[in-house]
Order: sequence, then C-alpha cells, then structure tokens
Amino acid sequence: MSSFTRIHKILNPPRIPPSPGSNPLKFGILGAAHVTSKALLSPAKSHPEVVIYAIAARSKDRATAFAKEHGIPKVFGGPSGYQEMLDDPEIDAVYNPLPNGLHYEWTMKALAAGKHVLLEKPSSNTAEDTRKMFDFAESKGLVLLEAFHYRFHPVANRVRDIVQSGELGALKHTKTTLILSPGFLNLKGDDPIRYSFDLGGGVLMDMGCYTINAMRFFTDLEPTSVLSVKHELQCPKIDRKTVATFELSDSSKATIHCEIAPDKLVPSMPELNAVIECEKGRIEVFNYMSPSMYHSITVTNGKKRRVEKAYTFPDPDFKGESWWASYLYQLEAFVSKVKGRTPHTWITKEDSIRNMEVIESVYAKVSLAERIGGSTGVELCTCIFWMMEWVDVSVVQESA
Repeated sequence: MSSFTRIHKILNPPRIPPSPGSNPLKFGILGAAHVTSKALLSPAKSHPEVVIYAIAARSKDRATAFAKEHGIPKVFGGPSGYQEMLDDPEIDAVYNPLPNGLHYEWTMKALAAGKHVLLEKPSSNTAEDTRKMFDFAESKGLVLLEAFHYRFHPVANRVRDIVQSGELGALKHTKTTLILSPGFLNLKGDDPIRYSFDLGGGVLMDMGCYTINAMRFFTDLEPTSVLSVKHELQCPKIDRKTVATFELSDSSKATIHCEIAPDKLVPSMPELNAVIECEKGRIEVFNYMSPSMYHSITVTNGKKRRVEKAYTFPDPDFKGESWWASYLYQLEAFVSKVKGRTPHTWITKEDSIRNMEVIESVYAKVSLAERIGGSTGVELCTCIFWMMEWVDVSVVQESA
C-alpha cells in the first residue's frame, strides 16, 4: 500500500458496520474531550464489534453538539449526567478521557456500575489509586486498560524485539523524547487542566508518562534510581519541561525528555523519537508515538545500516492492516480481552502501577511529589473542575 493510500485511509477510515449476531460492545464516553475523536470514534468506525452508544458531559449543550457531530444516539448532561450514563444498562464499556485528577473517581464509579473501562493515561494521580482501580476491576471480573496506544502498534513491538534479540549487544543508554508546542496542542494561554496541580496537571503526568513507558517497554528494564532531574515550571508545582536520567536494573542509563515547548508564531514540529545505544550499535526510532502516518526504525550495527518499517505484525494470526492506526490496534486488543480472546499484546495491572511509581519517583526527586489521591482528592478535584467550568465554560475542555 502506498503512503498516500495508507494516510488517506487513516484520515478517512472505512465504515464497517456490526455484522448480524455479532453482539458489539456498546461504549459510553465520559466527557466531550478533543482526544476522543482519534482515540475512539475514528477506530470504532472500522471495528465491527464496537458501537458508540452514548456521550455524557457536564454541559448538556456540549454533549448534544458532540453527539450530533459524531452521530452518537444517546446524550446525558448536567450535574448527574456522568452517573446517569453509567447507570444505563445498555452500556457495556466506558471510555474515560477526563482530566487526570478525575480518572480515579469516574473509573471506580464505572467499574461499580459493571462497565469495562478504557482509561486514558496516566491512569490516576498516584500509584496507590492505580492499584485500587485495578484491584477493584479484578474483583468485579471487568477489563480495565490504560490507553498507551503506541504499545499496541507493530513499531513498538518491533523495537523491543530488536533490543531483546541481542544483535546489538548489551544496552548502554536509552533516550525517549516527546516535545510538543502549544500550537500543536491547541492550547490557548495557561491551559486550566494541563496546568492544574489538583487535576493532575504537569508535563511529566501528561506527555512524560509516555516517555517513561517507552523507556521501560523498549528495554524491558525497570529504573532502580533517579540520578538527576532538570525541570522548568509553568507555575508553582507544575512542570512545563522535565528531563530525567535513571539507572536501569542492568546498570545501563536512560534519559527521558518531555516538554511543552515555548510558543512561537509558527508551531515547531513535534519530537516523538527514541534512541537506544548498545555495545555494537544503536536503534533510532522516528515517531514511535504516532507511527501509523509515518515512522522509521534505523538500526546501525558497526558499518552496517538498515531502515525498517513495521505497519503490520509478522504473525498472520494477529489482526491488522498497514493503514491501521495505533488506536485501532488498541481497540482490537481491548475488545478481544472483553470477549475472552487473547489480544496480540496487553498492558498489565503491574505495568500501569509501575509506570505511576516511576513518575512519582521523578517528582519526589524535586519535591513535587504530593499529588492528591483517594477520596479526599476526588472531592477536591471534582469541585475544582466544576468551578473552572462555572467561571468560563468556553476555556475548559474535558480532556485527558
């Protein structure tokens, strides 16, 4: 498939309606977040076992407009809208892209209502809350998945395979980078959610959780210590840029760099790359975060150099086509897990908890660790979110 055809299909995914008797999963969406379109609505069009059934938002008008734009049949809104949607017996699964500080509250309520949950990253404000959510999901026999979508794409898995193959020798240093400009993120001034401490803001929570996750996944190693942290603050307690170095469990080193870059008249291009240095060579990964559009895996071994692409899995038993976005691969895995099938890859409870523990260790290194968690944090975050909407609904986007 040509690059033009692949990109065209990603941007205009084919509609594949549910087949008769397929018993598709009916999804309800918490909040009219911008990310929902690419993370769920677009891939759902091409998944015959998924139906987007309902949307709930604090503003009934916003929910209605969102539903009309995306063809969602059922709308819930107002102060009790979220809970009313969760109480709907027709809904099988919930997508939760609310602000980070509200992930715990509404994931626990969705699980209590008997719904499977696809949860945007980071899973919560604290590792302990993440553990509680997964324990509760297990006790209810429900599927809970933290939506690190890049992990489900063939690129991430191919990079990991190359590292583990040993062809480049022992690992020396890994760097994972995610830098975006405010223009690229569609931020206007001081974003009230990304830069709210109590709502789980900060670049390490937002984009940094990807860099930490990729560092851990590509190497299959865990940090044993945080060696250094450099950060720039947007406001008290909230980082706009964080660069951290770690020692990994094999004594190699790793660096993460996450940043919302200074605003410019023309937004700078994103940096979504990884470099893995080994004894015999290196792996350079261009665009590990959104590989469906375009990516490259450049492997240098001595004087030999090759460039790989990985749009599909080599195993014919794994579903997927070259135009599948990472979000569609993720949705396929989620549906398979709910349906009792074995997904091609998965993010475990332990993986999600560990990722939050590493985030906490970085914040602790620079005394920014006292994130709010548990029931007290839930009440405070909900109150703040409501106050922000009351002051100026137009500037607040319900987002992950």
